[in-house]
Amino acid sequence: MKMTKKILWVGIFAIAMAFIEAAVVVYLRRIYGISDLLIHVPPFDPQIARIELGRELATLVMLLSFGWVAGQNLQSRLGFALIAFGVWDIFYYLWLKVFIGWPKTLLDPDLLFLFPLPWWGPIIAPLLISLLMIIGGTLAGIRNDQGYVIRFRITEKIALLAGILAMLYAFMQDAISILPTDANLLSQLKPSQFNWQVFLVGLFLSGFVVWRIMRTTSYVSNKNSKSFFLIL
Repeated sequence: MKMTKKILWVGIFAIAMAFIEAAVVVYLRRIYGISDLLIHVPPFDPQIARIELGRELATLVMLLSFGWVAGQNLQSRLGFALIAFGVWDIFYYLWLKVFIGWPKTLLDPDLLFLFPLPWWGPIIAPLLISLLMIIGGTLAGIRNDQGYVIRFRITEKIALLAGILAMLYAFMQDAISILPTDANLLSQLKPSQFNWQVFLVGLFLSGFVVWRIMRTTSYVSNKNSKSFFLIL
């Protein structure tokens, strides 16, 4: 199956999955009477908390599994998984907008994940990451179809890792600041000012690696395959 057709089917799966995820959130908000996560915080329920953590992990496993099935090797599998995650995340908020008219703006804060700590941030932040994931995943798949294996230099590896860690810290800094603590206090946590400086540094570093994939045209041929090097 050609790359474009696979991306289409990955996108269709992610959009449908986003519908289900958004529907679950609508049900939970209706059950708990939540209209604003900053005002209405439901009481901590250990059983529900465990189920929610399991639901988040199951979501990630499903996205990764679909990408794994769609691809033929590690590079293409990770590429399709990144595309699936990015499309899923974007359409999750689009479906919520359709269902309940929320979010009102892209700067509205949201509880993004619970694992391993609560993630808070304005909605535009994960959407920017999702766009970067879609671009990076698509490029990885295209390079794979061209017969090239992407091999990161040490500088790109460091930049990508530092970027990811910086963005994670920006999302979880409120939870990190009150550690050590228990699950009950974490569940009642409300976000403070989002650390845009740290987040944008992380986004820039991660985007730099994707930009290098787009810009670099240096190739080195191996006996069995071609290697695509990101050369500074």
